[in-house]
Amino acid sequence: MYNFAVVKTKKGIIRKIWVIAVLLFSVVTAKGQFLTTPADSLEISLLTCTPHQEVYSIYGHTAIRVLDKSHERDFVVNYGVFDFHSPHFLWRFTFAVADYEMGILMKNHFMAEYIQRGSGVTEQVLNLSAHEKEVIFNALRENFKPENAKYRYNFFYDNCTTRARDMIISHLDGTVEYRDSLPPTTFREYVHGCSHDYPWTTFGIDLLLGVRADCKTTREERQFLPYNLHDDFASAIIRDSDGSERPLVKETNQLLKAGPVMTGADMPISPHTAMILFSALILLVTAIEQFWLKRIFWWFDALLMFIVGAVGIVLCALFFSKHPTVRTNLQCLLFNPLPLLMLFPVVKHLRKNQGHWWWTVQLILLILCCIGCFFQDYATGVPILACVLLYRCVTRVLLGKNTVKRGRNSE
Repeated sequence: MYNFAVVKTKKGIIRKIWVIAVLLFSVVTAKGQFLTTPADSLEISLLTCTPHQEVYSIYGHTAIRVLDKSHERDFVVNYGVFDFHSPHFLWRFTFAVADYEMGILMKNHFMAEYIQRGSGVTEQVLNLSAHEKEVIFNALRENFKPENAKYRYNFFYDNCTTRARDMIISHLDGTVEYRDSLPPTTFREYVHGCSHDYPWTTFGIDLLLGVRADCKTTREERQFLPYNLHDDFASAIIRDSDGSERPLVKETNQLLKAGPVMTGADMPISPHTAMILFSALILLVTAIEQFWLKRIFWWFDALLMFIVGAVGIVLCALFFSKHPTVRTNLQCLLFNPLPLLMLFPVVKHLRKNQGHWWWTVQLILLILCCIGCFFQDYATGVPILACVLLYRCVTRVLLGKNTVKRGRNSE
């Protein structure tokens, strides 16, 4: 879904120019040429590609195949074209202001990419009337114009799978009905189903996703994943205006069998274990301070405030993202930039064994964060970390109270 298809590296640019030249010569040269092509000779299919080990391709991919038997033209329409090397692409992608575009590859070149990576390709030949084929083909040709080819990509709501779906569904004479029932599932659960072999990827995604990702999805929303769309199309029917019905898919073909998927090398320690160890370290240092050395490790508080604040900069910046699923993230009650702003005054007081009003504010935020885990699925280990930091924060609040008492007694 979000994988290569045509990534515009130098090789990709050359290939795209070549493909455009072929298409301009063979498909779009004469305005009347398509009109003389019998619509019955066209076959339009949905292609669904299996995931690959690269992080950006673990969700699979969707494309549209157009086969013109009368002119022996066979090409694939793909809405996953992006320029990874464009300025600030990763930031633009994160904030949902990255532009993707429609691209076209000859079918044999498209298949060669997936043969090389060992991914499978399944074809669902659509059960379309001659008029529907003609309308979809004309819509694809219109969409391929330079002024129409680009679109603003959105991970869940407007991606290469939903674009392919809309191109098909919106140009049918009848309406599509789905016969199978679905259990209520969230965006986050669908993502977990694809990334379960990549724990650190899952951890990073869960850290970025907010409350909206835990809402139950509708039928249309779940179709952001290629294989969800594939399964829905398999059971769908088209109900025509006269009340008759026909299956949306008339034939399913395995164009390419998937090879073994090798999971990429991940870190030697899981994020859950890492968070447990980090939390245990905080508890150990706090216990040493309180019950053994009877002194404050101000540098450890400074380190914790820096880590929490640095992560918080990224999470809070996503409030300005166009992705609805990341804008409201309750984990920002733990990870936010405020500790960085308060770092120097708090450390100054700690070095004098004095409390600071910041710890009371932090205590409130951490309590709210712990409550928030009942409304949002946090990244693994985050609730444990929040509770441990809450305990350490309580010790700092008590330090402030003891400072006030000592001041009063000295008077």
